Amino acid sequence: MPLALYALTVGAFGIGVTEFVIMGLLMQVSADLGVSIPQAGLLMTGYALGVFVGAPILTIATRRLPRKTTLLVLMAIFTIGNVAAALAPTYGLLMAARIVTALAHGTFFGVGSLVAVSLVPPQRKASAIAIMFTGLTLATLLGVPFGSWLGLAFGWRATFWAVGAIGLVAFVVLAALVPREKDVAEPAPLREEFAVLARPQVQMGLAMTVLGFGGVFAVFTYIQPILTELAGFSKEAVSPILLVFGAGLVGGNLVGGRWADKALAPALLGSLAILTLVLVASAFGFHDRIGAVVAAFGLGAAAFATVAPLQMRVLSQAGGAGQGLASSLNIAAFNLGNAFGAWLGGAVIAHGPGLASVPLVAAAVPLSALALAAFSLSLERRVPRVAAL
Repeated sequence: MPLALYALTVGAFGIGVTEFVIMGLLMQVSADLGVSIPQAGLLMTGYALGVFVGAPILTIATRRLPRKTTLLVLMAIFTIGNVAAALAPTYGLLMAARIVTALAHGTFFGVGSLVAVSLVPPQRKASAIAIMFTGLTLATLLGVPFGSWLGLAFGWRATFWAVGAIGLVAFVVLAALVPREKDVAEPAPLREEFAVLARPQVQMGLAMTVLGFGGVFAVFTYIQPILTELAGFSKEAVSPILLVFGAGLVGGNLVGGRWADKALAPALLGSLAILTLVLVASAFGFHDRIGAVVAAFGLGAAAFATVAPLQMRVLSQAGGAGQGLASSLNIAAFNLGNAFGAWLGGAVIAHGPGLASVPLVAAAVPLSALALAAFSLSLERRVPRVAAL
């Protein structure tokens, strides 16, 4: 794999840290800013909605720029947003800073996915996307536990200062390693790009992504209270367990990429089915310390095994002109799933049946994604036969 691909991984690492680190800081933010834990959890929802809104807007706004320039502009926005979060004196301003930071997220991964697949042979495209997304998994494996520890030791603001520094490093690495395009092709007319979004298979692919990750984040957003209140761990033990979760993410992400390269449809169905089963099992595992550690690893592996299949499904159905917009919108769909999941988990905690029931309720969400995937694939198989008649 070329070095430029790993430069994208560094950028993904920085974005992943700022997206996920808030989940290890919920209790600190809640106490410092005088809000409830479910309200603090909405900082995850706000970020995800920022991604959802920012992805199409910034993708269209930067469509005539070279892809490298686009990536650097987005990383600058990301860095400024994290500095603003570190300085935010109130909950409202912290939410606003999170949303500003999130605006760059979807387009970065959307454009980055296209750069990644352009760097490798056709048979390695899903693996290239998986390697870029390894930045997200390493963010959870290393960045989130370190950020949680840093927030516990020095206050949650110190974590956002550190993430801002990571953004600066990512900017430098991207500038140094990602090659500039020799010729910037004239983008397709906007009408053609938007026409892709009218395709039912693309719409179903985006919906699968929302539902697949909605179940993951219904649990992951509240992993700190789940581990402390259900499994009986101390706050200090959360960071090491997040390392285990992150190890699962790394392994699941790489396996999912290779699986999708070999057989996309089985990878799509299989990864969503495994995620559903893992969420059901974790409802029981989180009540025991050993079981909680096993459940954390399994949830991480199952969650990110779905990433490459879901992204490749949308790219394969979008085709040429609309791939850039579809790619960014699918990243937005991941984050809409994150927002929905954070809201769903908070609703289960605040209004019943309570924290212990979050994983079981969450399992119903990827189960619906699995049903939709099966329908989409069966429809795809039927359409050529109908056309032949």
